[in-house]
Amino acid sequence: MTLTRTFGLILAGAALPLGACTNAESRQGVASASTLPPPSNEAIAAEKKAKNVILFIGDGMGISTITAARIYAGQKRGQSGEEYVLPFEKFDNVALVKTYNTNAQVPDSAGTATAMHSGKKTSMGVLGVGPEAKRADCASALANPLPLLGEEVNQRGLALGIVSTARITHATPASVYARSADRNWEADAAIPEEERGKGCKDIATQLIGSSFEVALGGGLGAFYGSDVGGRRSETTANLPGLWAARTGGTFVRDKDALAAAPTDKPVLGLFSGSHMTYMAERMDGSDKGASEPTLTEMTSQAIARLKSDPDGYYLMVESGRIDHGHHAGKAGFALEETVEFANAIQYAIDNTDPEETLIMVTADHSHVFTIAGYPRRGNDILGLVVSPESSGDEVAEPAKAEDGKPYTTLGYANGPGSIANLAERPIPETGVNARQQSAIPTGSETHAGEDVALYAQGPGAEKARGVIEQNVVYDIIRSAFGWE
Repeated sequence: MTLTRTFGLILAGAALPLGACTNAESRQGVASASTLPPPSNEAIAAEKKAKNVILFIGDGMGISTITAARIYAGQKRGQSGEEYVLPFEKFDNVALVKTYNTNAQVPDSAGTATAMHSGKKTSMGVLGVGPEAKRADCASALANPLPLLGEEVNQRGLALGIVSTARITHATPASVYARSADRNWEADAAIPEEERGKGCKDIATQLIGSSFEVALGGGLGAFYGSDVGGRRSETTANLPGLWAARTGGTFVRDKDALAAAPTDKPVLGLFSGSHMTYMAERMDGSDKGASEPTLTEMTSQAIARLKSDPDGYYLMVESGRIDHGHHAGKAGFALEETVEFANAIQYAIDNTDPEETLIMVTADHSHVFTIAGYPRRGNDILGLVVSPESSGDEVAEPAKAEDGKPYTTLGYANGPGSIANLAERPIPETGVNARQQSAIPTGSETHAGEDVALYAQGPGAEKARGVIEQNVVYDIIRSAFGWE
């Protein structure tokens, strides 16, 4: 979609009238063009503007997840693993990002994603509204709106794309287009009775009322009535139908329909009732998730559709189920999602022009996920710790903890795999489907509070340096587009 721009017209580089620079001014330090030093590489880079920006968010992809995924990906290719390099690790520009929310040392995805898409940090559990808003209070949310990057993208005439393996109404994708007093208000049935009728719209309604060229993910349930999903109002019991009637766009529910959808019209794809199928489950020989596109396939479809806009585009791609694998205490699930995330990033690298497209890769937060013990080089990252050999004749035996049992390289500080209340620690599970052991019993493993990484390539990438606040990601995007 190409819109006529009504702003951003700047007359640059206008020449001085003849004689404007006098001899006196020259003596005071006004240099002629011939005496100016050549611009530095950084100055040249700073002058370049991005036509397109792609922000890849690995939900929960902390540093330990990146390291473990690097090893895992390398071992899947027959290497020892440690020497392998993930595609985004080749980017020259790297920063550390502070992830805290305004009311929490350890954040949630709503607050962190809002920071990246509004330029302001906020509190846990709210989307697109400031920290002054009280969670689950409609009136206070309406009184404290924040800017939304998705809105500005539309206003400036660029194309917009949103891709996620989570529900498309989940916190991270919703931060692009929605404001909500509670991240859980994904469908109108989720809004408490006492907060209804005060002017707050559920997140699914906000999506179909917004403008986008591509929106792909899970979460069908929030868009249909109670017979299929979570809508209470009969007038909005078929949101995809209402959206298609308003926009002329195509609604699709499987990968074949997505591939066949017209490329010159908007497309909305909802491929599962809730979150999309884990990659690890798609590898088990069953047909589970067979009709769903992979993250790489959704990314390729998004880029193919967005790149036709002559004004450029903004695309957010989230690997949402890295986070869910960690919450379940299943490192193998999280790592398979991270490998697919890396595949999607590689596709974007290969199919965009680095001279005009800024690609950034980051996480919203980390997890209490550890790589521990003293495993030998090339040890199975999803296996038991085997110590480095001291001689060439040594048999590779798993190392023993003080209870006389082996332990795994990967583990969690807390989570459903806790051994804290057990009379005797069991032999740990190994492999992709294993649930790693953890120390503290919690029903769901929790986020962690340490910094996450930001990797960047393309126009404006040089601003991804040092240690930055998470809301600066928004500033980097706007600066790359030349919107400062």
